[in-house]
Amino acid sequence: MTIGLLQLELSIPESRSLKSKRRVIKSIKDRTRSKFNVSIAEVDDHDVWDRAVLAVCCVSTDCRFCNETLSKVVNLVESNHGSELCDYHIEMI
Repeated sequence: MTIGLLQLELSIPESRSLKSKRRVIKSIKDRTRSKFNVSIAEVDDHDVWDRAVLAVCCVSTDCRFCNETLSKVVNLVESNHGSELCDYHIEMI
């Protein structure tokens, strides 16, 4: 069994309130869940309106599948117009 973990650090420059931040984050989370069948949650910077840290988890029997899936998640988040990807880290357990 392989567990793939992805940590995404996002900047949300057009956000002016926590409500607008949550709208952008909810959109990213919903699209990611439906397209890749992974778990995703906001894990840090909850009260900061222009930044977010998301964690994504993928479980599989194949390490390569987890890595490819998480790389596709990174590409999806990079293409999102409401946020900018500052940094990311992929780890396999």
